[in-house]
Amino acid sequence: MKKSNTLVKKQATSNELGITDKQKALVDIIVATGCTITEASKQAGYKGNSSRVSGSKALQRPEVQDYMMSEIRRAFGLHSARAVSKLSKLSEGAKSEYVQLEASKDILDRAGFKAPDQHQHLIGGNFSVNIDLT
Repeated sequence: MKKSNTLVKKQATSNELGITDKQKALVDIIVATGCTITEASKQAGYKGNSSRVSGSKALQRPEVQDYMMSEIRRAFGLHSARAVSKLSKLSEGAKSEYVQLEASKDILDRAGFKAPDQHQHLIGGNFSVNIDLT
């Protein structure tokens, strides 16, 4: 049998990232659930009344911040694919024509085809016109 040549991205371990397993778990929980630092710290295994303080200190470390930003970018990438699909479905099949129009405008805007902003220019002051027909 022939082996498949599909590429599978390997999840980085906490050692490869330069962070502890608890720090990795803390970030993963916050990004996945959006819960508070206190809740995520307890779920990640930080103990006692100072779990929030320990979690906050961990999140201040540059390597933990780097990991958190990479996970946020990854999560946005996943969610943006769903959002594009939803916008496309709304623009094609929403019952309300207004919703179809707004979804279509949003798609065009994000693709770089935004309608120019309309401005009304008012000029203040006095002016006079003299017409001499002699």
